[in-house]
Amino acid sequence: MPNFPFHLPLIVHHMAAPHDVYPPNSLEAIQECLDTHAPFIEIDVTALAATDYLLVHDPVLQSETTGQGEVSNCKPEQTRQLKLTRNGQPTAYTPALLSEVVDLFVQSGGQTRLQIDFKNVMPMTDNEILHRLVSIIEPLENRVIVSTGADWHLRRLHRIAPWLDLGFDIHFYVDWRLPDDEIDPRVPPFKQGAYAYWDDHVLAFEKHWPTPVYLAERCDNLVDSVPFVSTFYIDHKLIARSLDDGFNWAIALHQRGVKLDAWTLDKGNTVAETNARRLLEAGVDQFTTNTPAEMAELLTQH
Repeated sequence: MPNFPFHLPLIVHHMAAPHDVYPPNSLEAIQECLDTHAPFIEIDVTALAATDYLLVHDPVLQSETTGQGEVSNCKPEQTRQLKLTRNGQPTAYTPALLSEVVDLFVQSGGQTRLQIDFKNVMPMTDNEILHRLVSIIEPLENRVIVSTGADWHLRRLHRIAPWLDLGFDIHFYVDWRLPDDEIDPRVPPFKQGAYAYWDDHVLAFEKHWPTPVYLAERCDNLVDSVPFVSTFYIDHKLIARSLDDGFNWAIALHQRGVKLDAWTLDKGNTVAETNARRLLEAGVDQFTTNTPAEMAELLTQH
């Protein structure tokens, strides 16, 4: 094997990638990842009306299934009548429940870890769905991490289950956007700040520091808000732009004892391929990708 100058990052299979045979987030795709000993599988979960979670990215059933209406109004038994869709067309596959995924992992008995991207963002009147989440995933112990951009949920989850590994996606707070990026006007940050990053914090209103100092301060702000998390999840474009400006998120986070995951780096995306090589050199710990085999090959060719 070649002697690589850099430690290769962990490959995280986005939505149980690859998706050439089975739909994203499907139980069948997860089983295939487990059968091939994928090191890390990422899935999306949204709370159902009771007892369980559905493996879907969006809050409405019609985005990814043959159903209609809010996921939060759907009961687990009703999901058995649904099919996952691809390009708007029904497939043969039923959307998975989180409890089914946990059962698969327990039965596999391997070392594959599970990242649960927790899609319920808005604050809640009580912590029932957080307690529900912890109860379902508790059998996985150290094989699971829950990630979200909702730091308010992370703090509550940490109080409920101090043993639980947690990760923070920072993009409600700091972001970098290309001119042709599609922007949802409902999602913060709402303004491009004085340092050219999207950031609604008062530090971004006017430029008082060199850009690397501003980024280091924002990094510290974010770590201090969730000092118990193990991993930060950051879009590869933001990491690469920060490197252009003289700031390395990986180094800064490592100094605070936090790992860095870069998402979503896919073979075939020219920007992602270019950034992957830079992020490898920068010391990023994990690469989330829809093309795991191809991305791993690209990194070994560096």
